[in-house]
Amino acid sequence: MAAEAGDGATTAKRLRAITEELSGRFLEREDVVRTLIVTMLARQHSLVLGPPGTAKSELARELTARIEGAAFWEILLSKFTAPTRMFGPIDVAALSRGEYRQVYKGRATTADIAFIDEIFKCSTAALNETLGFLNERIYHPENGGEPIRCPLISAITASNELPSGEDSAAIYDRLLVRVEVGYLADPSNFAALVRSAVADSTPPAKTTISLRDLQYAVTTAVPAVTVPEPIVDAICTLRAALRRQELIASDRRWRQSVALLQASAFLDGRTAVGENDLAVLTHVLWDSPAQRPTVEREVLQMVNPDARAALDLADSIDELEAELDAKAGQSKDKLSAWAIKEANPKLSRAGKTLEKLRKAAQAQGRSTASIDRVLTRQRAVHARILSEALGVDTSALQAGH
Repeated sequence: MAAEAGDGATTAKRLRAITEELSGRFLEREDVVRTLIVTMLARQHSLVLGPPGTAKSELARELTARIEGAAFWEILLSKFTAPTRMFGPIDVAALSRGEYRQVYKGRATTADIAFIDEIFKCSTAALNETLGFLNERIYHPENGGEPIRCPLISAITASNELPSGEDSAAIYDRLLVRVEVGYLADPSNFAALVRSAVADSTPPAKTTISLRDLQYAVTTAVPAVTVPEPIVDAICTLRAALRRQELIASDRRWRQSVALLQASAFLDGRTAVGENDLAVLTHVLWDSPAQRPTVEREVLQMVNPDARAALDLADSIDELEAELDAKAGQSKDKLSAWAIKEANPKLSRAGKTLEKLRKAAQAQGRSTASIDRVLTRQRAVHARILSEALGVDTSALQAGH
């Protein structure tokens, strides 16, 4: 047993290294990477929602490639994808002998980890089998008989848009974790992206874990993480606060979320869930992206007052960008005067305040993910105003960060 406990600690350490490596490669994705790993550890499924060209597929492949020995299955769905293409084609050779069999090797049926792109384009014909695969980890063969138990640990799914029909909504409901990605916002990160397209780089570090170690973590180490009574009280308080704002999640979703909290604590090397782990619920308790800021504020009010203050600053930053857009067409003099007297001072103060909040959160061992997101937003809007209103080369701003 002592060896197993050590294995769990080593696995968590290696997963933290994987998080750091992938966050360095996929800019502005640190929270996304960590959330996907937590979801996998909790044996749940995730949705990465965002426009084309935001590295959703590449990130999923890079993450799953770090699990040695795992059977990985990937598919891009369309409205015409047949269930047999997903779960196993008909064995033509056997059919010629009068036997009706399916070939399961290399399909969803035998996968430990799955990546399903354009998940909401799942065909009507494949809907029930896909739901069974995600929910119960089973597949019903085409010729009937006993359902096949699938070894699936976790599925990462992706989509460019939200579900639009009842069929796709049924799948959406079964994806416990939902994370949004967008195009790079920080000018310095965009510049780094451009440079990476032409610069010769040494092969990046690639920490891995074994399938066996992941399975041990999922089945034994994560469920062993304790959930103290104050955390249960905090969850009940959060549920009441969200219900007052008519944001209602199902009992099933709340219950499944407990495993996410345990997985978050395990990933950080702790044996009990703490307040910081509640932050993962910002990716669980909303149905539409418009609800996400409200959920995030309620969660962070309990977890991290520094991050709550950062979100309040995000509102004023958004207002400044909207004002910049509204001033399009004004004279250059008027635009410059507004930028010098109002916009630039406000954004500079916001940046300094966010940096202080970040340092305070770090000093207290709190997550800085939400603060970092607002900082990225502040830098992006600041760069726009300097460039569009004052004609300043934003590379100077980039050099400062």
